[in-house]
Amino acid sequence: MKHAIYQQITQRKKHGKKSFAVLIDPDKVDAGNIQELVKLSVDAHVDYFFVGGSLVISSHLDECIQQIKAACSIPVILFPGSPSQVSKYADALLYLSLISGRNAELLIGQHVISAPFVKKSGLEIMPTGYMVIDGGAPTTVSYISNASPIPADKSEIAMCTAMAGEMLGMQLIYMDAGSGAKRPITEQMIEKVAKHIEVPLIIGGGITDPEKAYLNCKAGADIIVVGNAIEKDPTLIKEVSAAIHSVAIVNAG
Repeated sequence: MKHAIYQQITQRKKHGKKSFAVLIDPDKVDAGNIQELVKLSVDAHVDYFFVGGSLVISSHLDECIQQIKAACSIPVILFPGSPSQVSKYADALLYLSLISGRNAELLIGQHVISAPFVKKSGLEIMPTGYMVIDGGAPTTVSYISNASPIPADKSEIAMCTAMAGEMLGMQLIYMDAGSGAKRPITEQMIEKVAKHIEVPLIIGGGITDPEKAYLNCKAGADIIVVGNAIEKDPTLIKEVSAAIHSVAIVNAG
């Protein structure tokens, strides 16, 4: 089984380097958008592309990934909203288990159905404890999963959930306030969780400016994911990337 990208993520964490992932929803881009996003991302030294969405109703997931791969060497990691969102053209797959909810289908049910297909894909599989945090607006994830998000002010619940995920063998913990969140995850919650787990911590949802990305990294996030804000203003990539990567320089000093 392949482990190259996960090893890179853990090595970056070990050396205090923060990472930036640009989230691309195949439903919201065309060939022109992808070319622009890739060029901006390469110029800004983006670390990863996450590709996926809660629905992905279009059929061009493979095409989207192939266009990215043809244009750059930035690793492409699938961030699937359903078992159908698997593409052999990607480099790795976040194998998401919704540990913040109580819907057995998204804890293990869909994984059982998709396991043979996922195994056959040849992708690097990264078991990921996925935690939805209340961002002040209903999210597609919460609606589809029929699961309540963790309240924004309940850092202890988030901490215990992340700890349980790690002890169950999850290689990554991903806390997400959801696409277009009105309120991003607080630094207090990120810090609480980061202090009590050893695996890399991914933070996404509602991050709309470089300062928030920087503060999240200072609080303990290892990978920052931005999608919605970049869809609205792709030029944010450069500023957000610079803010995230500056944290390692500060720490190194």
